[in-house]
Amino acid sequence: MEAAGGIAETFRNGTFLVTGSTGFLGKILTEKLLRSCPVKNIAILVRSKKGFDASQRVADIYKQALFDRLRNEKPDFIDNIKVIEGNIEEESLGLSTADRNWIVENVNFVFHCAATIKFNEALELATKINIQGTNNLLTLAAKMTNLKGFVHVSTAYSHCPRNEIREQYYPTPVTAKELKNMLGSDELSESKILENWPNTYTFTKAITEDMISTNENRLPISIFRPSIIGCTKSEPEPGWLENMNGPTGILTGVMVGFLRTVNIATDKVTDIIPADYTANALISVMWDTVKRHQDCDYTKYEQPKIYNYVSSADSPLTWNEYIGGMTEHYNVSPPLRSMWYGFFIVYTNFWIGMVLKFLLHRIPAAFVDFLLFITGKSPKMLKMYAKTEFMMGLLHVFTTSQWKFDNSNSVKLLSSLSIEDRDQFEFSMVNFDWKSYTKSYYYGIRKHILQEEMSNLDKALSKNRKLFWLHKFCIVLFFYFILQFCWTCIRYICTF
Repeated sequence: MEAAGGIAETFRNGTFLVTGSTGFLGKILTEKLLRSCPVKNIAILVRSKKGFDASQRVADIYKQALFDRLRNEKPDFIDNIKVIEGNIEEESLGLSTADRNWIVENVNFVFHCAATIKFNEALELATKINIQGTNNLLTLAAKMTNLKGFVHVSTAYSHCPRNEIREQYYPTPVTAKELKNMLGSDELSESKILENWPNTYTFTKAITEDMISTNENRLPISIFRPSIIGCTKSEPEPGWLENMNGPTGILTGVMVGFLRTVNIATDKVTDIIPADYTANALISVMWDTVKRHQDCDYTKYEQPKIYNYVSSADSPLTWNEYIGGMTEHYNVSPPLRSMWYGFFIVYTNFWIGMVLKFLLHRIPAAFVDFLLFITGKSPKMLKMYAKTEFMMGLLHVFTTSQWKFDNSNSVKLLSSLSIEDRDQFEFSMVNFDWKSYTKSYYYGIRKHILQEEMSNLDKALSKNRKLFWLHKFCIVLFFYFILQFCWTCIRYICTF
């Protein structure tokens, strides 16, 4: 395998190990590698979950629509996938002796995508998965006899307490070893350990980067920092997505009329990147890592290279533009599953937000719960809003702030690719067409999250018109009661 060649040629007959292969990015990465590169094997590390072993979980995953194009182009693609049962939380990754030996002898490239991305994950568990799990994998990688490259997937927000984030390492409050010792102490609270970090996800990613920076195992390794991963732009189909993380959850809630007030600074720049572009950039980073370390003695390489993959540096998009683009498509193709007409009021002030949530969320929820109660059903709306508002609270740092990112290494990487590779593994965000992307995003939510086909459009439009007039009626009713209340107060005051 000569890294001097193009991306596909560099990976020819290579064996990959992918962690986090059952996650959003991991699936798209695996699909792209199988479809565009002549790989020998992709070993995916999968843990058993909810009574299903690794093989059973994988069988369901590769039946998904995401793999339809690959299934048409390479019907036997499943033959190139080796399922290995394991768990990065365990010191030996929970591997059998046979699987461990196979990995050590055969793996050439490692994509470490596995992580807990829950913002409210307990620090101890987030540490176990994101930090210790990475260390466990690095220890195994050091034993691989034919390792050519290792890419660790971090996040562009690993050092979010900073306003400007460059492609470099920054000091962390504690090291991985110090954090491990702290977790055994009852003297320090989680908030004190986190310091200025808003959640355990970004904090543990920062500590992991610091751990990797020393490169004690002298591996051919790089760190890839993507920002907010949205739906696909074009591959394997436009608008594919499968979860409600981040902006997707906010827009879905607004589309169905569930969210009516949102904590967003509309003038701030958000940083969304397409999932397929992210996979392409990740693959390109692996190629660059292999090439760089074949060209020099990487045992003397001091620190692994960092690549920020972001959109705001080349094609900034404000929240207002993002939401506005979605609203255009809502007006012509609302979802049938709407519970109310899609409208929302944004806020940044805490107290204004409390009032808006009380008026637009809590009062309607209490009314619906009352109706459910008197009809003999279990009330649920107030609980749903309490949970949703808690989750929105975890996101507020990212919906009301913006960062200045440097992406020089990613830009240089793109320029080093051949014309063919730039086309096959497109990830440039320069002059990105946000208008067509937001359209794909909207219809992707409608199709993949809400499970609605365009065949229901007539019914959806009819229902939306009724909800619109009901919405207007409630506004009139609300102001009528406000005026009545004010008039009563004035009359009361005038009597004295």
